[in-house]
Amino acid sequence: MSFRLLSLGLCFLVLFHGGLAQIQPPRKQQTRLSGRSECQIDRITAREPNRVVESEAGVSEFWIPEENDELECAGVEAVRHTINPKGLLLPYYPSAPELAYVVRGEGIQGTVLPGCPETFETSFPSEGGKGEFFDKHQKVYRYKEGDILALPAGVVHWTYNDGDRPIVTIVLRDTSNVANQLDRTFRKFFLAGNSQNQQGQQGGRGQQQRGQETRWEVPSEGRTQGGKRRDDPRRAEGGRRRGQQGQEGSNIFNGFDDQILQEVFNVNYETVRQLKGQNDNRGFIVQADNFRVITPEKQEQGRERQRSSPSRGKSGRRGGGVANGFDETLCSAQLSANLANPTHADVYNPRGGRVSSLNSHKFPVLDLLQLSAERGILYKNAIHAPYYNLNAHSVIYVTSGSSRLQIVKNDGSAVFDDWVREGQLIVVPQNFAVVKKAGEEGCEWVAFKTNDNAITSQLAGRFSFVRALPEEVLVNSYDISREQAKSLKYNRQEAVVLSPRSTSPRETAKNALLNVLFG
Repeated sequence: MSFRLLSLGLCFLVLFHGGLAQIQPPRKQQTRLSGRSECQIDRITAREPNRVVESEAGVSEFWIPEENDELECAGVEAVRHTINPKGLLLPYYPSAPELAYVVRGEGIQGTVLPGCPETFETSFPSEGGKGEFFDKHQKVYRYKEGDILALPAGVVHWTYNDGDRPIVTIVLRDTSNVANQLDRTFRKFFLAGNSQNQQGQQGGRGQQQRGQETRWEVPSEGRTQGGKRRDDPRRAEGGRRRGQQGQEGSNIFNGFDDQILQEVFNVNYETVRQLKGQNDNRGFIVQADNFRVITPEKQEQGRERQRSSPSRGKSGRRGGGVANGFDETLCSAQLSANLANPTHADVYNPRGGRVSSLNSHKFPVLDLLQLSAERGILYKNAIHAPYYNLNAHSVIYVTSGSSRLQIVKNDGSAVFDDWVREGQLIVVPQNFAVVKKAGEEGCEWVAFKTNDNAITSQLAGRFSFVRALPEEVLVNSYDISREQAKSLKYNRQEAVVLSPRSTSPRETAKNALLNVLFG
């Protein structure tokens, strides 16, 4: 009898645990590597690029993480590309995912996904003038100002400026993403050109080498106040080693034997020499005046058609969702989305500004990159209510105007209290509280976040924790009267973007005096 009861009990136990396993949601695969073991952030600095690389048809400006504690702790890097008209950023594949925001201009982006079909065909007259030549390639797409471009790790990317003004993009590189498996160094594998001359020397300013220039610059304290970098010789030496490992050299074909390349491509020796690019001194943004790739939006300039892939699923779903095969989930994925359209704003205040966000629910490919983005506009003297990011670091780049930022850490001390201006970049670590107030000319920014569904929690405004707490908690927590608690909860009816308050000169002077006395 006891044996039967024991057997019955074991059966119920197995059934219980099996049912519990079905109820619990599956754990999401780890997508970011752990950061530095110790990150003591006492001061945060708004920075401009500290490395400049000039190529034939553009300029690339880098924020080096080894010279920026916040970037290193967040596990990210940043670069700003300026591509002149008719400029081509040579094909490459990155070791970590990148997320780009188009600050100005428009152009053509190509992404070569392994295993995907060549769905585009372009026809144009052959060089001999007899007949037509058909070129087959994977799809390309156009992008414009305000677009977000998703650049997955290990996938070949290129971009071309077919417009009449320079393209400016700001790019975040997530070096802590698990796709970057070797270490936390960003590596760019070029498939054309010769970029080794861009490395330069530490401290070698203004060196002109083979048609391009590399400058190493450290922003002065006067331009970006708010703290200074610690000078640790061991850390600096380690940073130099990591930086040299991550810098681009010659393209990868340069390392292969000439005869092997002749055999695998079935081409002559002269073509192999050009493929290796050993004498190419143009940099990695080159002038391409005769560029004949046509996008569907410009069909009137040539014949081009896009075929539907035979392996695409019947549902036609893109990016996320249920996978019906590689071609269904990635080959047909949308890789660009606009973040500047006012009609797509998530938060709008006609007296204060607007905020738009882009996460993996709206833009499914971000689930692969594990990144998201936000764009904000504040009108003159408007305020973005204080908040913090629950599950992500935030890297803010000011695209226009200026804003006073205050960032506060867990011990209640301000690690940054200064102005951030156009062209500067600043990191807001996870859970650090931040508030923004626009200057006289307003402020526009884009923020990259290290989570595909970054969540913010408001500290003031209609959606804040203050509105969610009972009055009794406020009264006893802050030792205030019930009337003061009501004012704290309900005086601001706006949600996230707060319009500037109109105050009399007397009240302004009184507040300034109180701030000086009790600061």
